[in-house]
Amino acid sequence: MIVADHLTKRYGTRTAVSDVSFVVPPGRVTGFLGPNGAGKSTTMRMIVGLDRPTAGSVTVNGAPYAHLSAPLSEVGVLLDAKAVHTGRSARNHLRALAATHGLPRRRVDEVIEITGIGSVADKRAGGFSLGMGQRLGIAAALLGDPHTLILDEPVNGLDPEGVRWVREFVRHIAAEGRTVLLSSHLMSEMALTADHVIVLGRGQVLADAPIADLVRSWTSETVLVRSPELSRLVEVLLPEGASATAVEPGAVSVTGASATDIGDLAARYGIPLHELTPRRGSLEDAYLALTDDAVEYKTKEIA
Repeated sequence: MIVADHLTKRYGTRTAVSDVSFVVPPGRVTGFLGPNGAGKSTTMRMIVGLDRPTAGSVTVNGAPYAHLSAPLSEVGVLLDAKAVHTGRSARNHLRALAATHGLPRRRVDEVIEITGIGSVADKRAGGFSLGMGQRLGIAAALLGDPHTLILDEPVNGLDPEGVRWVREFVRHIAAEGRTVLLSSHLMSEMALTADHVIVLGRGQVLADAPIADLVRSWTSETVLVRSPELSRLVEVLLPEGASATAVEPGAVSVTGASATDIGDLAARYGIPLHELTPRRGSLEDAYLALTDDAVEYKTKEIA
């Protein structure tokens, strides 16, 4: 379990993290989201003792990271896949890490097999592709068979097979009762992987909720409607307080009325329907709505 209690981190006059509190319990995948500059990386660095909080505290399994007697066996961490001696082979890099905790060489062989880097294990890590470097970083995080796993953008650079593997793997270890904190900018992948999300914006917690609750709170339901008499249907919908937006020829997206209401109204006026599909917004929709005022680097919309 990871417990952050009123974490604050300042760099001179700049506050990167401000009074952040959250709990990451075992048994589920917790997503860690936020725009660039939101404070995610700083928070993860404080969790593993790389940055010292200006105020507040954070513990892993009941103790500060620096007090763990065998941190590699308690916490597996991937913060920077490039943090590797480029002249060493992947196998020797992992063996060097394993030696710091007295882990047997067979464990190195196991994580090489788990992460699928066997074919390049004896090649210099400096020549690895981005995706293969990510796999090596994940292998290093798994060396001590830790109870807690913290992964920052683990699918960055991976091919579709690798992305699916990471998803299935982290869900498997969470199901074993371990703690998983996973950061990513890929909302579609996070929606498939995480059970719960913590969202930061400008150094503060904007949301700490199950994905379904977040989507329900920050998006509205729309109904996709197709009809050969679409203009007539829209005319009878408007007085009922609904609004319709054309999405493609022969179809509109309706807000302000449920699928049941639209169906009943169409039946009352004898308007045929070819499709009536309720749609709820996505995690990406909810995330963008939630963080709209917390984005430091906002691009100009395309007209």
